[in-house]
Amino acid sequence: MGKPRIPVDVKFFCAITFSDIGLYEEAKQYLENHFGEIEIISAIFDFNFTKYYYKEMGGNLKKQLLSFKKLHPPDRLPDFKLVTNEIEDKFTRNEKRKINLDPGYLSPGKIVLATTKNFDHRIYLGKGIYGDVQLRYRGNKFHTNYWTYPDYRDMKAIEFMARLRKKYMKEFKKLNPIRRGGKQSNG
Repeated sequence: MGKPRIPVDVKFFCAITFSDIGLYEEAKQYLENHFGEIEIISAIFDFNFTKYYYKEMGGNLKKQLLSFKKLHPPDRLPDFKLVTNEIEDKFTRNEKRKINLDPGYLSPGKIVLATTKNFDHRIYLGKGIYGDVQLRYRGNKFHTNYWTYPDYRDMKAIEFMARLRKKYMKEFKKLNPIRRGGKQSNG
């Protein structure tokens, strides 16, 4: 019989999709105010993988990924998503979002995004939020799933995640064995 273990702390990140650089800068500041110091930032890249957001946000969309310095327990992901939803609401004009925020976390073996939408491969986390494993890490590289979003298949996103994982693993090795998912003591 397996024994329950304390989950390892994870590295939170957020993807920002936008068309207005000024609103992007404001949203980034909100994120930093809520979640602490931003640590790693990807290059801004074109978000032309789908037209899903065009009606709401317009064309010429850009995307950037950023991570936060502090580690968190993975069960905080629903709270993180609820706050990013509140931030998105601040940037809604005429019932249309102008910023899309996709929070998630990196652990040693995977990238998990938070979503309010249920689907057959998503796990309920609580508070109306589901977890979606977008990338898995095996054999020293990230692997996609058949449901992985096109922007997370893109090399810019994978390179960002590889940089983030390298930094995270240095921090991970400094955690005590229990926080790394090791055996819990009996006393």
